[in-house]
Amino acid sequence: MRANLEERPSPPPSRGGGRDVLIVGHDSAETDLLTTTLELAGYRVAGVAGTGAEGVERITRRRFDLVVWDATLPDLKEVARGGRIGPEDRPPLLYLITCEYLYTLLPVLGRGREDYVTKPVRTTEVLARAQLLLRGAQREGRPGELGYGDLVLDDTVCEAWRGSRPLDLSPAEYRLLRHLLANAGRVLSKEQIGRYVWGEFRATDAIEKLVSRLRHKVDRGEPALIHTRRGFGYWLGHPRD
Repeated sequence: MRANLEERPSPPPSRGGGRDVLIVGHDSAETDLLTTTLELAGYRVAGVAGTGAEGVERITRRRFDLVVWDATLPDLKEVARGGRIGPEDRPPLLYLITCEYLYTLLPVLGRGREDYVTKPVRTTEVLARAQLLLRGAQREGRPGELGYGDLVLDDTVCEAWRGSRPLDLSPAEYRLLRHLLANAGRVLSKEQIGRYVWGEFRATDAIEKLVSRLRHKVDRGEPALIHTRRGFGYWLGHPRD
């Protein structure tokens, strides 16, 4: 028995690495679940704020590695009108949101990396998206810039490039590309795309034409990054084996 115990491998290192997380939400059951989930995964929940205003105050007062933010908070619009946080102080932000609010996901807290999970939250998805956000924040060299391979989008000038080739994008194409980049590897439904790009669901053919125009500009002469998952939607990334 002693020999078996000595041969047992050590547990893998914690994925959270002790990084500080702020949770902003008014549903105590949900915030308790998130706190337990994140702490078991190796994160340190350094605070819980019950309102958007309190969340902003905490972000400006100290630094967090990640903020998990309930985007259905009643005072979110007041927070947006109250001014933005400078990009140098903006931590990665993971929204919790219901499907009907997806079109409201704008960077109201200042430019920076952001992602979302839909409610009711699934803890495995929260952990996966948090890990991707933090990994991307480590790679990112400039505030407001999103990238995947040789594809780069810069929110500060609203321009995008594939390698050294500039992409001449319309506003709708730009918003679509930004949404795909922010969710790289994730399949987005036509409804999700329509609500993000136009703020409302559009006819299927309008979305298909928009994706086709963007694909022609992004993937012209290079390996394809924009793909169709038939019956489900579209995703951006390298082809899966």
